[in-house]
Amino acid sequence: MRRIMAVLLAAVMLACLAPAALAEEDVTITVVAWDIATTPYYQMYKEAFEAANPGLKVEYIDLAAQDYSQKVGTMLAGGDKSDVLFIKELSDATNWSAQGYIAPLDDYIAADGLDMGAFAGMADCYVDLEGNQVALPYRADYWVLFYNKDLFDAAGVDYPTNDMTWDQYAELAKQMTSGTEGVDKVYGSHYHTWRSDVVNWAVCDGVNTLADGEYGDLAYFYNLALDLEDAGAVMAYPDLKASGLHYRGAFAAGNVAMLPMGYWEMGNLVSDTNSGDMSFNYGFVAVPHKEDVPAGSTFGSPTGASINTASENKDAAWKFLSYIAGEEGAKTLAPTGNRPAFINDAVAEVMALVDGFPTDEASKAALIPTAVYLEWPIGEKVTELKTMTDEEHTLIMTRELTVEEGIAEMNERAAEILAD
Repeated sequence: MRRIMAVLLAAVMLACLAPAALAEEDVTITVVAWDIATTPYYQMYKEAFEAANPGLKVEYIDLAAQDYSQKVGTMLAGGDKSDVLFIKELSDATNWSAQGYIAPLDDYIAADGLDMGAFAGMADCYVDLEGNQVALPYRADYWVLFYNKDLFDAAGVDYPTNDMTWDQYAELAKQMTSGTEGVDKVYGSHYHTWRSDVVNWAVCDGVNTLADGEYGDLAYFYNLALDLEDAGAVMAYPDLKASGLHYRGAFAAGNVAMLPMGYWEMGNLVSDTNSGDMSFNYGFVAVPHKEDVPAGSTFGSPTGASINTASENKDAAWKFLSYIAGEEGAKTLAPTGNRPAFINDAVAEVMALVDGFPTDEASKAALIPTAVYLEWPIGEKVTELKTMTDEEHTLIMTRELTVEEGIAEMNERAAEILAD
């Protein structure tokens, strides 16, 4: 009888414990993001993560991109308990952290031994004012130098390298320039009309920022660009503004030897190569650097994700966040043509295997930058400073002001903005 009672008691205990154990494993992680239906990698993340983590499910909450930050802020103020929050604007991470809406990740990072160095500095963008890591980047668009291999081969000139100064780049652009006009004209390089394409390289020293109110460090790059215009090595800014020529169309025409541009252009080049629309072979290297700046330094901006402080599934949320931001998530993102924030040799290998990616070693090596600096820091006056510098940029590039006059106006107007 005692043996029978013991068996029955054990059976009852197992029956009571089984639902509890199942409940612990069957967890749905709610993830708030934008444009989910039109962004293929969201579904790729979900499928790969769920396959690697039985019992954990991902459920997305899709918000419109144009008012994402405002809507998430309203949700959080109302006590929303979603688990993972994607970060669209860097300032959102700072604001939400100050309001106590997103949780510090430092203990999770330490426990998992996440390689923070693989973010090349982009994770630093998500450190709050108290020094807490409150989000992690999963994407980071940064700038590289694309080039037309066929033009260099035809000219018998060596390709650009991953360790090239801006002075060397300028000389190479002049060397690659030929012809006078029409189909015979070859431009050594191409600058889009954005300020970022012409002078934002100043932030690559890790010291200067575009929001510190002092713009003397931009003079070198303005003078370099205008000198290339005078030499006929790049299209003139006024002509580009008048024609509305897009940088993609300029490079695709096949008569531009080099193009400094964001890595996002890689997706277009890969697609055009695979579709047969690309009429030439291309490669890319690290952007040039000044003499006192390490080779491989560039600038960019990240896209990240965080954990809601009100989440009731923080451990599960961390599993998803660390997946998309870590090596496995980077390997999932890499085939889409997007640039993961987490980059090491293993991730670079996956990126280089994408159909249409250049086959040379220099291009693969350029996937791992030395450092990626933030294009614009977070600050209350940043929007005003962006508008002001864009206005002065136009005046300098149209030569209504000299470089010296334009920078003097930038400094004067920045002082007024920062003093308000």
